[in-house]
Amino acid sequence: MPIAIKRAYETPTPDDGFRVLVDRLWPRGIKKDDAQIDLWVRDLSPSDNLRKWFHAHTTQWLTFRRRYLAELAQESASESLEQLHEVVRSKRMVTLVYSARDPVRNNAVVLKQLLDGARKPPSSTGPVKEGATAARRARARR
Repeated sequence: MPIAIKRAYETPTPDDGFRVLVDRLWPRGIKKDDAQIDLWVRDLSPSDNLRKWFHAHTTQWLTFRRRYLAELAQESASESLEQLHEVVRSKRMVTLVYSARDPVRNNAVVLKQLLDGARKPPSSTGPVKEGATAARRARARR
């Protein structure tokens, strides 16, 4: 399940596979047909407050990433995160599409790390939740 990230302003290619827009706002100046987006997961984008804070504090990447992961751990993001995990499990190639100018420090990078398992998933979602639920059920049966 390879996962790539790509800026919305780059030309889509067949190698992108299933394209997922991970921003809250549609990229400026891009027509929906030209973007070739298969899924738009607005609920997984940073909140407006966090996005605006990061624009004002671009050097505080680690703080942004920590706060963004905390938002992803909220119950409101759970359903969309599960949907994205399912897409990644079922597709041969997934590309996370973002609009930010910085290709190294943006929300798509954090999501990719999370989906690749490089980051600890939020405890209320994803495989960790499934594992914790199974372990809890097993303990209850004893």
